[in-house]
Amino acid sequence: MLPAAARLRRSEDFRAVMRRGAKAGRRRLVVHALTTDPPDAAEAARAGFVVSKAVGNSVVRHRVTRRLRHLISARIGTLPPGSSLVIRALPPAADASSAELGSDLDASLRRLGLSGHSVVTGKSRQARPPDHGSAV
Repeated sequence: MLPAAARLRRSEDFRAVMRRGAKAGRRRLVVHALTTDPPDAAEAARAGFVVSKAVGNSVVRHRVTRRLRHLISARIGTLPPGSSLVIRALPPAADASSAELGSDLDASLRRLGLSGHSVVTGKSRQARPPDHGSAV
């Protein structure tokens, strides 16, 4: 479950993120992201979800929303402070597994430049600089 401070709630916030933010799309979802410049360390990263009737009936939409909420709750700590996300599910999300949704979410976050840490290990994904000082 996402804490209240990590949720987008007002329609004005959703509108601002979707209109002014960058977006990255995958087969099953589209991620819209808006970051504050400069980042405000006091403000937590927030996320909101849009799952329309095109995805399926109420049961399917709620299942997709629960899966997305669980996936983003594991990643919200790795996002820059003050960033806002809107994750919009597309119709193929209805038949997707949590792993497929997670891979689409990770790919979208990487494309937006918001994913610098691995969710599983917490280690940076950046390559190590070459070791020029070792002589064998």
